[in-house]
Amino acid sequence: MAGETGAGDSPSIRMMALLYGSIVGRLVSVVAEFGVADLCADGPRDVDDLAAAVDADPDTLHRMLRALAGAGVFSEVAPRTFALTELAATLRRDVPGSMRDHARNWGSSEYLHTIVGLGGTLRTGRPSFDTHHGVDWWSYLGAHPRRAQVFDRAMGNRARQIGAAAVAACDLSGVRRLVDVGGGQGHLVAAVVDRYPGIHAVVYDRPDVVAGAPEVVGERAEAVGGDFFTSVPPGADCYVLSSVLHDWEDDDAVTILRTVRAAMDPAGRLLVLETVLPEGDEPHMGKLLDVLMLALVGGRERTEREYAALLERADLRIERIVPTATPVGVLVAAPA
Repeated sequence: MAGETGAGDSPSIRMMALLYGSIVGRLVSVVAEFGVADLCADGPRDVDDLAAAVDADPDTLHRMLRALAGAGVFSEVAPRTFALTELAATLRRDVPGSMRDHARNWGSSEYLHTIVGLGGTLRTGRPSFDTHHGVDWWSYLGAHPRRAQVFDRAMGNRARQIGAAAVAACDLSGVRRLVDVGGGQGHLVAAVVDRYPGIHAVVYDRPDVVAGAPEVVGERAEAVGGDFFTSVPPGADCYVLSSVLHDWEDDDAVTILRTVRAAMDPAGRLLVLETVLPEGDEPHMGKLLDVLMLALVGGRERTEREYAALLERADLRIERIVPTATPVGVLVAAPA
């Protein structure tokens, strides 16, 4: 079809399409912020009606939705009339698989400035966020609680998908007590207790973060505040680190692992939920996420070999890696 690009196009045309593709992510963030997907929940909507409902310019909204429809996000089922697609449905709020808050977070000025500053990161190896804002990401969130709420909700979107996939892939039937270290507001633990109601589960994170856990897990799990650089709740036979280690450089990640290792029983296990990067040229979402982690917080995604070396420094070893239905795998680690 005219206007599409494919393997038969020249390298220059394919590069142009790659460059223009960055606009798609920004458009997704914009329509997520305006809540357009929720307005299409009951069926196709005329763009003029949509624009009136969200206080937008009708022609501009039409052009944005038309561009997104070309990427499979929304479908123009009749002239100036749009319906949800499977991708667009993920931008609805409070539905299974919702990524609305994740999209809103991705489109924030903080993230955009971080991406724009990648040239500085390339020169220095340091996070562009710190250079632009004068503080690190975690200090910034601490000083901006409303921004932190958006981030926490976005991480909740991600944690629900990762948690459900990990619980489906791993057999936790023999687990008595589980501690989710850096567990945010408890979305992963909620997936655990949904499937294994007999597990005594603990959500462990900074006090200001776990304050929101009761809204997610209710009385089905315990919420404990603390600092995983210094201690974690002892006595569990299963510890979880989900999307935690990728936030940190190797030395800091080893400190976290050693803290968990000190709390583990000899027969205990640690489940590390992270993207495990493939070697070579194989495409993987984690290779893009790796660049974001570098620019935002100075963290990194890792290969299996790199995780094995990291765990070895904390007196832990990888027993096996369990694939899930997401790009995240589960590294099952035991005391060395």
